[in-house]
Amino acid sequence: MGDLVRLEVDDGVGTIRLDRPPMNAIDEDLTRDLLEVTREAARRDDVGACVLYGGDKVFAAGADVKAMAEMSVAEVRPYIQSLQEVFHAVEDLPKVTIAAITGFALGGGCELAMCADLRFAAENARIGQPEIQLGIIPGAGGTQRLPRLVGPARAKDLIYTGRHVRGEEAKAIGLVDEVHPAGEVYEAAVEAARRFAQGPRVALAAAKNAINWGARVDLRTGVAFEREVFIDLFTTEDQKEGMRSFVEDGPGKATFKGR
Repeated sequence: MGDLVRLEVDDGVGTIRLDRPPMNAIDEDLTRDLLEVTREAARRDDVGACVLYGGDKVFAAGADVKAMAEMSVAEVRPYIQSLQEVFHAVEDLPKVTIAAITGFALGGGCELAMCADLRFAAENARIGQPEIQLGIIPGAGGTQRLPRLVGPARAKDLIYTGRHVRGEEAKAIGLVDEVHPAGEVYEAAVEAARRFAQGPRVALAAAKNAINWGARVDLRTGVAFEREVFIDLFTTEDQKEGMRSFVEDGPGKATFKGR
């Protein structure tokens, strides 16, 4: 793995840690490392859930504007295409992912956070899509993922104005799921991720796949996809254990093996 993103694993939780001081600006090198670490987390059996984290000061303050400023059309096309593909890989990581947002999550940082399944933010976090202030628009999924999270009207407000929202407003509009004091965000995300890591991992991955793909197709196609995923789970040990435990011991008593 590279130097700008690393995977730290503890008790079933893999922290995908951005480490490009001072602001975790997203450039081609960080993007490449992020893809490598995401693939590593996906294939490791000792990683049951993941936390996306940029450190206690900042999540990610967006793209490296200095690197982009003089790009030509021919240069910016492969750059943004690569960034989109890497963010798709993060979104499709077959494990529950939680973004632990401290400090700034702006532009590409906000877009990366939206690739996670859940977002926990610090009270003083500042989250937004300020690209309009540079004469451009979000290019790594912001115009698509943000309306799906907060609705088109709120997404237009944030994208048209480029304004930042803090933790409580972000929660109120549905952009983040939990708000914590700044010093407790990462620990809260890890604790939640650990619970998912100890759960029925195959079923959680199936649920994630069904939800993500279902949102991209019409209702009937999504329901048909759900049916096939549901049926496939009856080949797993966790399904057998979960239903046996429910019948014999009642709900919530099963011990899952992730198989």
